[in-house]
Amino acid sequence: MEADAVPAPRSKPGPVYGIVRGVLRPLVRLIYRPRITGAELVPKSGPVILASNHLSFVDSVVIPLAAPRPVQFLAKSHYFTGTGVKGWLSRTFFTAIGAVSVERGAGAQAQAALDQGRRILESGSAFALYPEGTRSLDGRLYRGRTGVAWLALTTGALVVPVGLVGTQEIQPVGSRMPRVRPVQVHFGAPIDVSRHGAATSGRARRAATDEIMAAIHALTGQELAEAYNEAPPQGTLARLADRVAPRERV
Repeated sequence: MEADAVPAPRSKPGPVYGIVRGVLRPLVRLIYRPRITGAELVPKSGPVILASNHLSFVDSVVIPLAAPRPVQFLAKSHYFTGTGVKGWLSRTFFTAIGAVSVERGAGAQAQAALDQGRRILESGSAFALYPEGTRSLDGRLYRGRTGVAWLALTTGALVVPVGLVGTQEIQPVGSRMPRVRPVQVHFGAPIDVSRHGAATSGRARRAATDEIMAAIHALTGQELAEAYNEAPPQGTLARLADRVAPRERV
């Protein structure tokens, strides 16, 4: 593989995933002794979306290790494109834990990420994502983006809300090495969002997303931010336009 090559997305985790998960899972549980509840609620087969709050970089390691079945998730492409030994280690690690490379951004890039998630779900696999879009730096729970609803309504996948508590203490922003701190992973009851309508309906996507975020909030008890986790619109006209006709965030 070329040093700057990005692995083609897999619809299911590769064989290394099972080996890494088999080694890391008991080791992490021994060291961190996480409190995991509701794991029995996660469907054992078929497409399922694990929709979680996002507090720390380690969330994408915690969820696959806590989940009762293999899980894939999207990760920023730069984790796969580094050079030298560090780049190889990063690429190997993220591929091994089920990560799929994606370019972060809006518009076509956001849709490409959702299409990769759809591919994973249509293979009958479990797919984890963060409806907030990026991690919360202040511990509050931000408004969900509607991509999670689009995926669920498009593929028919059930959505299992996931509440993470304490992961921000394992590796705070700016910290390079993880610390041993108590962590909780709560899986909620699966949600069938199909009653909200078709994936082509913006109202259905918004209602389904709000239901999912309410379920996550019930698991974490976080303070609600009542806003998207992003920089506010710049300029008077941009702020006014966003208030009068808010655009959909996916």
